[in-house]
Amino acid sequence: MSNDYLDSAYIAAALPAFISEAEEQLDLLELLLLQLEDAPDDRELLDTLFRCAHTIKGSAGLFGLDEVVGFTHHVETLLDAVRQGQVALTPEVSTLLLQSKDQIRGLVALAAGTPAEAEQALPTDEATRAALVSRLRAASGDLAPDAATAPQAHTADPPATGGRRWGISVRFGSDTYRNGMDPLAILNYAGNLGTISRTVCDIAAVPALDSIDPESCHLAFDFTLDTDATRSEIEAAFSFVRDDCELRITEPEPRPNEVSARIEALPDNIRLGDILIAAGAVTRAQLQQALQAQSATVDAGGQAPPLGEILQAKSGLSQQVVAAALQKQAKPRAAAAAAAAPAGNDNRYIRVQADRLDAVINLLGELVIAGAGAALLARQTRSGALIEANAQIGQLIEEIRNGTLQLRMVPIGETFSRFRRVVRDTAAELDKDVALEIIGADTELDKSVVERIADPLMHLVRNALDHGLETPAERLAAGKPAQGRLTLSACHESGGILMRIVDDGRGIQRDKVLQRAWDRGLVERGVVPPEDEILNLIFEPGFSTAEKVTNLSGRGVGMDVVRRNLEALRGSVHVHSQPGQGSRIEIRLPLTLAIIDGFLVGVGSSKFILPLDGVVEVLENRPTATALDARGRSVVALRGQVLPVVSLRTLYALDSPAPERSSVVVIQAGTRRYGVMVDHLHGQHQTVIKPLGRLFRSLRGISGSSILGNGEVALIFDIPALGELAAAAPSAKTNHVREPS
Repeated sequence: MSNDYLDSAYIAAALPAFISEAEEQLDLLELLLLQLEDAPDDRELLDTLFRCAHTIKGSAGLFGLDEVVGFTHHVETLLDAVRQGQVALTPEVSTLLLQSKDQIRGLVALAAGTPAEAEQALPTDEATRAALVSRLRAASGDLAPDAATAPQAHTADPPATGGRRWGISVRFGSDTYRNGMDPLAILNYAGNLGTISRTVCDIAAVPALDSIDPESCHLAFDFTLDTDATRSEIEAAFSFVRDDCELRITEPEPRPNEVSARIEALPDNIRLGDILIAAGAVTRAQLQQALQAQSATVDAGGQAPPLGEILQAKSGLSQQVVAAALQKQAKPRAAAAAAAAPAGNDNRYIRVQADRLDAVINLLGELVIAGAGAALLARQTRSGALIEANAQIGQLIEEIRNGTLQLRMVPIGETFSRFRRVVRDTAAELDKDVALEIIGADTELDKSVVERIADPLMHLVRNALDHGLETPAERLAAGKPAQGRLTLSACHESGGILMRIVDDGRGIQRDKVLQRAWDRGLVERGVVPPEDEILNLIFEPGFSTAEKVTNLSGRGVGMDVVRRNLEALRGSVHVHSQPGQGSRIEIRLPLTLAIIDGFLVGVGSSKFILPLDGVVEVLENRPTATALDARGRSVVALRGQVLPVVSLRTLYALDSPAPERSSVVVIQAGTRRYGVMVDHLHGQHQTVIKPLGRLFRSLRGISGSSILGNGEVALIFDIPALGELAAAAPSAKTNHVREPS
């Protein structure tokens, strides 16, 4: 693949940007197709959909990605027919376009050098692609033979006159003569395909005669070829020198509006002449002649006529094409002027590599720890000025922390939207009618968390579609609407995010789950655990209630991975179900995996951190409760109501004597409030989250650790898990934490 106006260094630098943009356009294309299924006549959505395909095609052509261009051209043709009202966007057409989008994604992945990802997305072999092309052309009503699928046979006989006019530019390599090739003979061979109506020799690369190497080739030609041959047949004429020449073939006589559309799809920051060459409006030789004419016609005031006017006069370029190129050239300047304007513009963005942002956040975490240590030393010196200076530094660090972490926050809706396609395809495979509802799409979450919850959510959604929701016939027999409903929702709660996957299906069959647990030895036969424990059995490794193995379920793989992956994110998952009414799966995750605001407390010489967003209030200096059960639970009066409290000393079996008076930190966990009894209150603390060591990974109620300013380690509580642990019935298993000696 070649491109004779961009050098290889530019392509290598710009290709990752194209890949990123193409993936964004493909995601948008899929989302628009799914939205159009509910509003097939929405003209704005149809126009945007067409522009997505056109942008991908135009950008791919700029990088010489012929496979992407050729296939996307057929998608673009069908989308244009849909946009013009010539083809109805039926579910069958929508499915074909979605499958074609997958094929484009695979081709883009191949261009990026990731064939494994391409094959995982969809096979990108020529047979699969040819079958899709045939279906696309049939759907758009174009049944004529196509160059991409028709047999390619070369003929030496010239075609009949009146064929289409192709523009060809060829620049032979310096070793062409040494390899035994004759450029003129190759041009004559190409002429056998039709009639060469115009030839221009580009001598720009020919060195001075006194320094020329007679064995090196410096020839370059631009010519037009009138022929009925296909692009592949024209390329075949240059097959003997294809690896040692730069060849560009321009499609026959593009209409001005087509050239203008190509120009619009080009990237910014390109010179006018390069824009016109890339769009196929002029050849490099024509541009060189126009530039020479421009230099030769400088007036007395040092002004030269515009290049566009010269090209119109000498090359027959249309005014519409020149105007489109000038408008494209002016875009970067307008953007720069807008960026420099004093008025704020909230729509300006800059791309930053994720690993660079991660490195900044890691350094910020170390800065927070160092700042806490400096503040501690300042307090020990009892120097007012030093304490004040450190307090100001700490405030600045906090502001930097909040701003930096906000850079990684992204709406969860982008992840949720991916499941529209999953629900659509899976429901069709299962012969079910399912409507997907998304709530709270603008809820923001750390990008690192978003990326790692995609797979767990995929398992849960597919499980709800397969096991939870019934077929239309089953739903009607049960007195339900034929169409099932699946809801994905997200909201902020207690300093974290709560996601729910809700379906109105048959619910979890507890008896079936329990019987399977007895059969597999997960529960002693005859023993009936509490309802919550029965439901949580579905997360056991290898557990499945499916009667047979299908493409979606039956092997007992998936739900245990869901729980393990969520727990690795310091999250939790819980199941609620009503027989015949449906199921609700709740996932709680921290907003970020890096730094949080915490409330530092102490029990004896041990330190603990409660996420500040979950702290409601503090009850200080109260008599220590004596009537504690084996879990350290008791109650205290709070404004005429009874508040359950738990003693961390008793709950975790800390080896330190209880003080006469203690404090209670009131915690909000979902809709429930409870108190945590502690010895000391150390106040708000910027907390850098560190992973737990192996010794503490099985410790329930704890989500992570942090390093304090004096080098001590404090454990970070998981507020929902701590509340469940405090409310659970006593068992033989007890968490133990030894105080540091």
